[in-house]
Amino acid sequence: MLAAVDPEGRYRYVNNNYAHFHGKATESLIGSPVADTVGADTVRQIRQTLLKNEGRGAYRSRHPDPVSGIERWLETSVQQARGRDGRDDGYYAILRDVTDEVRSAEQVNYLAYHDSLTGLPNRALMIDRLRQAIIRGEREDSLVVVCYLDLDGFKFLNDTWGHSTGDSVLIQLAARLQECVRGTDTVARLGGDEFVVLLGGIDKREEIPATITRLLKAAGTPIPISDAREITLSASIGVSVCPLDGEEPDVLLRNADQAMLMAKQSGRNRYSLFDTELDHRTRTRHQISANVEKGLGKGEFVLFYQPRVDMSQGTVVGVEALIRWAHPEEGLILPVGFLPYVEGSDVAIQLGQWVLAEALSQMRRWAALGLHLPVSVNISGHHLQAPGFSAHLSRLIEAPPDVPPEHLEIEIPETTAMDDVEKVARIIRESAALGVGFALDDFGTGHSSLTYFRRLPAQTLKIDKSFVRDILDDPEDLAIVRGVVALARSFGREVVAEGLETLEHGVPLLAIGCQRAQGYGIAHPMPADALPAWVAQWQSPSLWQEAALGSP
Repeated sequence: MLAAVDPEGRYRYVNNNYAHFHGKATESLIGSPVADTVGADTVRQIRQTLLKNEGRGAYRSRHPDPVSGIERWLETSVQQARGRDGRDDGYYAILRDVTDEVRSAEQVNYLAYHDSLTGLPNRALMIDRLRQAIIRGEREDSLVVVCYLDLDGFKFLNDTWGHSTGDSVLIQLAARLQECVRGTDTVARLGGDEFVVLLGGIDKREEIPATITRLLKAAGTPIPISDAREITLSASIGVSVCPLDGEEPDVLLRNADQAMLMAKQSGRNRYSLFDTELDHRTRTRHQISANVEKGLGKGEFVLFYQPRVDMSQGTVVGVEALIRWAHPEEGLILPVGFLPYVEGSDVAIQLGQWVLAEALSQMRRWAALGLHLPVSVNISGHHLQAPGFSAHLSRLIEAPPDVPPEHLEIEIPETTAMDDVEKVARIIRESAALGVGFALDDFGTGHSSLTYFRRLPAQTLKIDKSFVRDILDDPEDLAIVRGVVALARSFGREVVAEGLETLEHGVPLLAIGCQRAQGYGIAHPMPADALPAWVAQWQSPSLWQEAALGSP
């Protein structure tokens, strides 16, 4: 659109595009005041642009389309006109409709800061708003609350009903969450089924539960997924509070996420406030886990071996390999000082692989001395169920064929077996095909022992030491041990009593038919090079020999 304006502010020339945009004929505009067509404010803006930019300039502005009424964006470029004598001779204007360009830029900007599915702010915009809320909270001496919300069972919903249904649920939930908060608060979607709700201007922590309860209720209210069907979900929410739990957006978000995981672990469909002590424990866990990984790379770990004996025969029937950390500064660290900190991580798998390899190597070294002893190795549930466990075990066994596979026994906690009975049973069968034996460790502590026991093809049960320790004084513990022994016999399984603290503990065990045991009453765990001499001098105590004569 082109226009030329004389010094008096009247149109000297306009082209057809210009006249058409303003809904007028070209001839009717020539000689008429510009202000009558575009308004006095636009004329002032043009004059100011020319003055500020030495006679030329450009700007963008919004104008209603006189024909359609739709708001349009125009880019106006103006230049001062001068006569031959140098005097002001009006100005020239070139106008371009940039509505599509502006709206495209707005759309790109919107998508950069909003979730495309729900229209909620995304992580980037949420972090910016959280930063602003923190500044405002400092100024007003108020609290900022970060609520990290994760739906319970959303993956099952997607797998069962499909992603389109899942998307519909997320859209409806987003709307519900917005209804639970004030207009000054923010509901954002981080992705998947994770949302964050920012609450500002909170005076006291006592105000927090009411809002979070509304969020939980919104998530737990049935959501329609078709005309005739509804689905009910729940949510776990973690809460961090500024400045109590941090004063940086990333810190507050991380702490709320950690609290949400605690809500999940506590049973779901609830909220959990961030715990500074828990955070300290988490940091400690990560630090120790990293140190364990470094120590493993430096060869700082060793295996000790605790003998297992047959009390009725008076023979040593095997040993259990027990890991120790020979720390260069802190000395010998027992498993309780590092294993809980790596449980469920890749470091636990690395440790388990090292233990297996080292135990097999030690079996070969003993075999060279003429000592052939079965060795039991403890494996964590995470390691056992990790992809490729059976294949890795097969490679270890087949590498040097001078160690009988049946001399290797893998011990797994009973609670691990109960996590996924079918998967664990399959892994045991795969390993048994290699000749490797399996034992259920800490037997009697699981909540489903009798229900699932027959489905697990483990050859040995190890009665937990908490039951064995008091059998001399507690008839109930002795009854439990008697029941486990009878159960093992009925299924044709071997049974081993752990935690035999004195030789006297062996007498009632023999009386109820439990012949194998290990514990401090027999021997403490010892270095590998001390075991051959101990085995050579071991003799069964006379009280066991007498008890064995009367045992069933």
